[in-house]
Amino acid sequence: MTAMPRSILITGCSTGIGHATAHACRAAGWQVYASARKAEDVVRLQGEGFSAVQLDLDDSASIQLALAWVLEQTGGGLDALFNNGGYGQPGAIEDVPRAAWREQFESNVFGPVELTAAVLPIMRRQGHGRILFNSSVLGYAALPLRGAYNASKFAIEGLVDTLRLELSGSGIEAVLIEPGPIVARFRANSLLALRKHVDTSRGTHVAVYAQMQERLAKEGAAVPYTLPADAVAEVVLQALERRVPRTRYPVTVPAKLFRVLNRLLPDRLLDRIKRKAV
Repeated sequence: MTAMPRSILITGCSTGIGHATAHACRAAGWQVYASARKAEDVVRLQGEGFSAVQLDLDDSASIQLALAWVLEQTGGGLDALFNNGGYGQPGAIEDVPRAAWREQFESNVFGPVELTAAVLPIMRRQGHGRILFNSSVLGYAALPLRGAYNASKFAIEGLVDTLRLELSGSGIEAVLIEPGPIVARFRANSLLALRKHVDTSRGTHVAVYAQMQERLAKEGAAVPYTLPADAVAEVVLQALERRVPRTRYPVTVPAKLFRVLNRLLPDRLLDRIKRKAV
């Protein structure tokens, strides 16, 4: 009898890291259930041969419907979940309104938490599973003018550290993927969020906002050491297929460097380095 392929649900597969990871997992023999927020992206993913489903992390009903559909396809099991979906809300803390903070945490924290909580009983019953969260270098090295995004990723880091303790002995592993700069639509989406919620034409940070918008509008690698989304997909596969995965997988030179600097440098000196980033 032919063994069923291992199954994985990936959120945020329309572009970037999610899209690259869906392709990498399928090439490695996984049965991929690719999800996206917009219906047109789901259709495109289906055209690429994926089992795709609409899943909006801001909507509890959408999360439950999507997971129910996936479980119907798999016969009730799920081997892995990659919580990849989300976006970055730029802006100084004093300039980002409360509504924007809510939107940031709905997509980056509350949605993934709800989906994870729904998946955990399934994995506990089957006695195994792997849950990956796409965090960021900004989940442990906060940079200026990214307060909402920093906070959401710091929250994910604490969440996964807690989850790892709670899952001890269950056969389920919780893992953090921590990318640095990656070529993706992330910057373009961040630019849209900035223009939606922040008045960049006045206040203390006008000049810096102009630089930020120029950088976010650039195509390709806007900062040094930027890697393609495939680099993250390769690391995700390592985290999925290693018998005992590492707890954290930083990706790119900046992500690895800040892990070291956090341990070695005093906060004031580290702040001087971080302030140079726009």
